Amino acid sequence: MDQSPYHLDQIRRDAVLEAIREVCARRGWSLLAAHVRSNHVHTVVDAEVPPERVMHDFKTYASRRLNRMRLEEPDRKRWARHGSTRWLWKPQHVSAAIQYVVGEQGDAMSVFESHEL
Repeated sequence: MDQSPYHLDQIRRDAVLEAIREVCARRGWSLLAAHVRSNHVHTVVDAEVPPERVMHDFKTYASRRLNRMRLEEPDRKRWARHGSTRWLWKPQHVSAAIQYVVGEQGDAMSVFESHEL
């Protein structure tokens, strides 16, 4: 790693969450849950595309928004090269993932939970 780990403070966490909500609205994806932590992000999304595409678009939109805020240099590396992605096929798996993202990450930081299930 050629840069120190990236820390998401409250301002950055809120910006990332808004970027995630924006990309979901633009793409027609349903954001079911999101929790932006100080050093990583969890989401549960209903989308008709592979989860890797969702993750890529989230990183792109979040980076763009953070760059517009000019809180650090635009070449700042923020995200790991990949990340963990899973397909959730059954309603009980989606519900469990939402519970994990919203309720089992420690103190709530920047959190979104849809109530449209």
